[in-house]
Amino acid sequence: MGLIQDLEKQILIADGAMGTLLYSYGIDRCFEELNVSNPQEIERIHREYIEAGAKIIQTNTYGANRIKLARYGLENEVQEINAKAVEIAKKTVKTSGKPVYVLGTIGGIRTFQKAIFSTNDILQCFEEQLDILLEEQVDGILLETYYDLDELKAVLEVARKKTDLPIMANVSLHEKGVLQSGTPLAEGFNQLIDLGANIVGLNCRLGPYHMIQSFEEIPIPNGAFLSAYPNGSLPRMEDGRLVYESDEQYFYEAAIQFVKEGVRLLGGCCGTRPEHIRAMAEAVKNLSPVTEKKVIKEKPIIQLTQIQQVHEPSLVDIVKSRRSVIVEFDPPKTLPMSQFLSGVSALKNAKIDAITLADNSLASPRISNVACAQIVKNRYHLRPIVHLTCRDRNLIGIQSHLMGLHALGIHDILALTGDPTKIGDFPGASSVFDLTSFDLIRLIKQFNEGLSYSGTSLGEKTNFTVAAAFNPHVKIIEKSVARLEKKIHSGADYFITQPVYSEELIMNIYEATKHLDVPIYIGIMPLTSTRNAEFIHNEVPGIKLPDSVREQMKKVGNDKEQGKREGIAIAKHLIDVAFDLFHGIYLITPFLNYQMSVELINYIHEKEQMKVEREITSV
Repeated sequence: MGLIQDLEKQILIADGAMGTLLYSYGIDRCFEELNVSNPQEIERIHREYIEAGAKIIQTNTYGANRIKLARYGLENEVQEINAKAVEIAKKTVKTSGKPVYVLGTIGGIRTFQKAIFSTNDILQCFEEQLDILLEEQVDGILLETYYDLDELKAVLEVARKKTDLPIMANVSLHEKGVLQSGTPLAEGFNQLIDLGANIVGLNCRLGPYHMIQSFEEIPIPNGAFLSAYPNGSLPRMEDGRLVYESDEQYFYEAAIQFVKEGVRLLGGCCGTRPEHIRAMAEAVKNLSPVTEKKVIKEKPIIQLTQIQQVHEPSLVDIVKSRRSVIVEFDPPKTLPMSQFLSGVSALKNAKIDAITLADNSLASPRISNVACAQIVKNRYHLRPIVHLTCRDRNLIGIQSHLMGLHALGIHDILALTGDPTKIGDFPGASSVFDLTSFDLIRLIKQFNEGLSYSGTSLGEKTNFTVAAAFNPHVKIIEKSVARLEKKIHSGADYFITQPVYSEELIMNIYEATKHLDVPIYIGIMPLTSTRNAEFIHNEVPGIKLPDSVREQMKKVGNDKEQGKREGIAIAKHLIDVAFDLFHGIYLITPFLNYQMSVELINYIHEKEQMKVEREITSV
């Protein structure tokens, strides 16, 4: 007999959480390392689950891969930790005298930060761990807590090529019935079965209530079995520690419902204990597997009626068809807005295509750029481009922010990582960085498909246009272009460069990017003084000024007005170089000195007019 043969005839009970018990005992470090330093504790927990009725236990190896062990400086202990885990589990089964299967557990690596680890990196550490578990002769492989379906499919394909042992593939959901990518759960299960999974199911994140609802939409698969490892409940914080509160009776009743939905293998995840497993074992001991069920189809979400708006061309359309000028004009750092509003009015009258609004640039608090964008849009009828950084908002806040922008009818976003808080006014403040700029671009584009990060429907599609930053201030510009191309792959519609102060660099940017069909706005920020030039060169991350420009500004001395005049002269020269190479000019206004931006805007318009007149004359 074997695991698959047993599942054909009966419902099997697996173990519950390992980490929850260790955490409750006051252990708050690498749980997998305890296989070596405290094997008796791991053995005791295995024994408690077997005594509670578990017919399947998993090795204490969820995070025992090179990537996760590196957090504790244990990346070179992969072999010992995994081998010892199998040894402990097998020893516990042998001493129990009961027929219990030992599954080698390998946990997912990616969460919502998909770009942090490449597929190649993941596969390398996966194979290393898998080979050890197989060498130690486990009874099967358990792949669990995979939020990223692509990651799970990649490792499953590798595992199936290496072994004929049973493989269980458990995904984790943010929301019931749908995977993080937006793939319906039933479709995801089918893909896993096609790749060779013998058992497919859910674990972690959801408690019994939402997990049962997810299984209501899943037909009983052909050639595979369903598994469920629900969390104990939603956790709460008590004295700085996570606490789960669901009782055994609730799990007793839930087990019966899981069986009705066709689940054949039942265990527990975070917050579950031996008493939960004992309750489920008692609930199913006289139940037979369900072979037919009625699938409840999820009701389609009714699309919300959108307000009919007059179509306006996107900035991408504009810059591809003609010269385009956009201007960055930062929200004020103090509450009075009169100078800011005067500047917006002047920039509007100078005829620009959009005004961009920074998101607490240089990690210093300013009036909300969304509030400013709403004023710019409604009072001045000027297109706002809202900068959105990954620094100040977690994944929840970013999604809420995007929904708010859509509700306000603001559709242009510059997606940025954001300056670290250490360089700002409050260096002790937390930087969130749940997402990278690549993740943020993908998230915004997913909103355009009508899907939230968790894959659930938003009710309607957004229509954001996404700009991304391009930093050309690097030794090897090809490396920066490669990063740009990755952002294009993520969904970026066009690019805005950091301020450029070199004629040579502008030409280098052109040569390095001319093969791309994505518009680029060249950033130009007029200097205001020699002190301003030295500050930018020496202290602003990622920007360097040519020595010749710094010398020009030094010659002016401390004369503020003359400094501005020289700064404008340098900017005009750069505009001359960029004018014939790029359709897009991005003017950055220094210190709310909007008159400087207005002068440069007028200069660009005059050049454009002269070019048109020359073309007419030549015809």
